[in-house]
Amino acid sequence: MDDLDVALVVPLQGPAGLFGPSAELCARLAQEEINADGGVLGRRLRLLLVDGGAPPHVVADRVTALVNSGSVQAVTGWHISAVRKCLAPRIAGRVPYVYTALYEGGERLPGVFLTGETPERQLRPALRRLAAEFGVRRWTIVGDDYVWPRATAHAVREFLAEQGAELCDEIYVQLGTQDFTGPLRRIERSRCDGVLMLLVGDDAVAFNRAFGAAGLTQLRFSPLMDENMLLASGTEGTRGLFASAGFFETLPTVDGLDFGARYHRRFGPQAPPLNSMGESCYEGVRLLGELFRRSGATDVRRMNAVAEGLGYDGPRGPVEVRDRHLRQRVFLAAADGLEFDVLFQLSSS
Repeated sequence: MDDLDVALVVPLQGPAGLFGPSAELCARLAQEEINADGGVLGRRLRLLLVDGGAPPHVVADRVTALVNSGSVQAVTGWHISAVRKCLAPRIAGRVPYVYTALYEGGERLPGVFLTGETPERQLRPALRRLAAEFGVRRWTIVGDDYVWPRATAHAVREFLAEQGAELCDEIYVQLGTQDFTGPLRRIERSRCDGVLMLLVGDDAVAFNRAFGAAGLTQLRFSPLMDENMLLASGTEGTRGLFASAGFFETLPTVDGLDFGARYHRRFGPQAPPLNSMGESCYEGVRLLGELFRRSGATDVRRMNAVAEGLGYDGPRGPVEVRDRHLRQRVFLAAADGLEFDVLFQLSSS
């Protein structure tokens, strides 16, 4: 019987390109583990790599062509929401599409399953905890100018209002920005005590380095900050920096530590650092395997019908599908030099 082919869409260029190597390796670890356990539906799983860092319409064209030709039976991977918004309407309901990135929420197209964090469960409790622990109640947003930061900022306004906190300013820059002189001046003028970063990859690194060099002292918080970005930001650029995610390389749980051991045993001590973006791709392939097994078919309509309540234990601990979103624990961590110190598990209540 033929292999079951899956398009793995991860960024190999652009601001998010630094996530690509760990994302690909984590997905391949899941593929190998699934195949070693007998595969799915009597077939071996095979990943076809697609560069998700190309312009969104180019990515959508490439993946749609693979679906149209029958070359892939599913799609997964970490890529920005601008890519998902372009791709999802073209393949929704035709093949299962497991989108693994944190995102702004609200995706409802049939056959789209989402494993990433959403503002409701990631940002709302984090903002509440940062106010309680560190007194941060006046925020300025600095984000890239596309759908995820813009829509997330809309949710943040509601969260801050319900918490009696204040949004002092919103600053948006073009994807790929490296000069943050202007935004840093606006942050100083805003008199905020916290900066919410909605910046991707290299953009966030450039901001961190400029922030540290400018000697600003506001607390910074990002829902999209990984170990690669810490290394690139340098110690001066990570002081006072916090992040939230469903997974960190230093997550001190049995599931997280076991995943890290398997990753480095397979790919060696010099493998790209583990991070939440890479781990999310492991989660995406793993969820696809579970969906195929539970439905007993490659039919996406059957998967839609049986997905609710599907649960398993993975690197993030116990997870469960609810309304085609993966419910999971979310943690708040502080940058400690060039690694994260996981402080709290956040409560979504």
